[in-house]
Amino acid sequence: MNEQAERTNPFFLPYDTPHEVAPFDRIRLEDYEEAMLEGIRRDDEQIEQVINNPEKPTFDNTIINVDDEKDGDHYYDLLGRVTTVFFNLLSAETNDEMDALAQKMSPILTKHANDIRLNEKLFQRISYVYRHHRKLTPEEKMLLDNCYEGFVRSGALLDAAGKERLRQLTEEASILGLQFSQNLLKENKAFTLHITDEAQLDGLPETAREAAALAAREQEKEGWVFTLDFPSYSPFMTYSTQRELRRQLYMAKNTECIHDNTENNLEICKRLINLRREVAQLLGHKSYADYVLKRRMAGSVRHVYKLLNDLVKAYKPTALKEVKEIEQLARQMEGPDFELQPWDFGFYAHKLKLKRYNIDAEMLRPYFELSKVIDGVFGLAHRLYGITFKENPDIPVYHPDVKAYEVFDQDGSFLAVFYADFHPRKGKQGGAWMTEYQGQWIDREGVNHRPHVSVVMNLTKPTDEKPALLTLGEVETFLHEFGHSLHGMFANTRFESLSGTSVWWDFVELPSQFMENFAIEKEFLRTFAFHYQTGEPLPDVLIRRIVRSRNFNVAYACMRQVSFGLLDMAYYTKKDEFTDDIIAFEKKAWQKAMVMPQLPDTCMTVQFSHIMSGGYAAGYYSYKWAEVLDADAFSVFKRRGIFDQATARSFRENILSKGGTENPMTLYKRFRGGEPTIKALLKRNGIKR
Repeated sequence: MNEQAERTNPFFLPYDTPHEVAPFDRIRLEDYEEAMLEGIRRDDEQIEQVINNPEKPTFDNTIINVDDEKDGDHYYDLLGRVTTVFFNLLSAETNDEMDALAQKMSPILTKHANDIRLNEKLFQRISYVYRHHRKLTPEEKMLLDNCYEGFVRSGALLDAAGKERLRQLTEEASILGLQFSQNLLKENKAFTLHITDEAQLDGLPETAREAAALAAREQEKEGWVFTLDFPSYSPFMTYSTQRELRRQLYMAKNTECIHDNTENNLEICKRLINLRREVAQLLGHKSYADYVLKRRMAGSVRHVYKLLNDLVKAYKPTALKEVKEIEQLARQMEGPDFELQPWDFGFYAHKLKLKRYNIDAEMLRPYFELSKVIDGVFGLAHRLYGITFKENPDIPVYHPDVKAYEVFDQDGSFLAVFYADFHPRKGKQGGAWMTEYQGQWIDREGVNHRPHVSVVMNLTKPTDEKPALLTLGEVETFLHEFGHSLHGMFANTRFESLSGTSVWWDFVELPSQFMENFAIEKEFLRTFAFHYQTGEPLPDVLIRRIVRSRNFNVAYACMRQVSFGLLDMAYYTKKDEFTDDIIAFEKKAWQKAMVMPQLPDTCMTVQFSHIMSGGYAAGYYSYKWAEVLDADAFSVFKRRGIFDQATARSFRENILSKGGTENPMTLYKRFRGGEPTIKALLKRNGIKR
């Protein structure tokens, strides 16, 4: 018998790996579709058992079996198992074959989800439990509420015609969201700035030159290659004296997906906006934002706009002043007629920061060698929470770049598996994110199944000459995503659908943004920031400069985030069909937060993954909402000591371990003793003393 005939799809078997992690080394492309289709069949079988159960509907025989199947009778949730691996790798390690399979399976999976949510007999049982439940724990009540609300928000109360229309809208949206992401990845990877004249590298630091030389060698080219990946793009825009090359790179980045080719996202964005509006209105809401915000801490469109407008009022005067100071320096250097353009801003802002604070990202890089940063971040988690990390080479990974760790709790018990994927590569989306290959849950026998958490980033790569040396901004990115991972790793709930980061969207960024605060704390920096060659610690003078420069251009950065929030809300508060020109609409929508002139032929919307394909539609304000929370929460640590274990224990017990088992404001008030205010954020940013 040949190998193919003997082989069994690994998704169909116990994984038989350390901690039952995904067996990446055994999974083949053809395994995905087979397992997805079998998973759909098993789901259908399970649903039939539920709706044909002759017993009266109860929480146990209906809600658990529908909304948290892993606590049901199946050995595992096959469909969840395979789709988790597939769609995680579609972002982290994709190829043309994976993309094609995603296009094929996405409408099938959406139809399956609709088949469940629009099943009338199933909803009747769920509705019965919702109306007649007795003596549920708070967590069980939250699961029931989420299950019932989830069905209602997915169209369970619609008539037959409405349900059919909803199916059409959601299936089309799933395909277009996927196409949006694939187009953006292709456009991003298609552009390179190839330099063969060394004189055109003027101003660039050695680290940027070495990385560009490595990129050229990888593409079998002479000279240096710069890409639109952040570790390549950002240093070029900050340091290059070649204004025309900066312009070329900037325009390439900011015109992605508006070219006259197959990767153009303009019509896709327009259609996604209309699809979401129509879904919301079909379900009885005025706009998609009204639909989304019903299940958010903000609660209403009015509250979101109040936050954004309050931030404009508080920060814009300072932001305009910041831009003016940069313009003045540029004219001092280049002449009184010099007109500052967007591709100039990073370059002259860096010059001003250097002049004012004598601090520069390249000064700090030698002290942020990646392996030491890893030690520092893990060490911080140990000092706060007592947990430890141990790399385990026996845990399979999906790419040689990925490191896999076992995480142990303070008492030595196993806590989680942690994957770290640090550097850019061809098949990887840009940006940084945290995800899970397995959530946490407690089964009927009381066994606590621990999570498998992954952090994916695009940090500076090592070169032939140097190890990976990070910027302070990249250290902050690591801390941010690590904060998300702690939210996942500390999960301790009965139901997986309520565990870890399964919280309301404007609460999910609190643990991540909270961790960023440590990046400039001297006590933390002293634990890992040592020169990669000499071993000397980061000098006190540089730490003082970091702290003094912390709020450099903070108002400009705030207005940038607010502009994204305003753009997001402008699209998703639409009550009528969106027919506008995307580029023109964008310019008008965020004008209130703009502090520099806009270019007519650039577009953010077509590459704004957060609100088009990443789940943040009508939710981008969450970053600023959570920033209010994180500043307020960290003020407790600043008052009691940044490594105070009692405060950390309270943060873990009241927020990080609770997932979505209670209303997030209830959890926050339990930790903080009251509701958050904007005062700590304004103080931290130096806007108010």
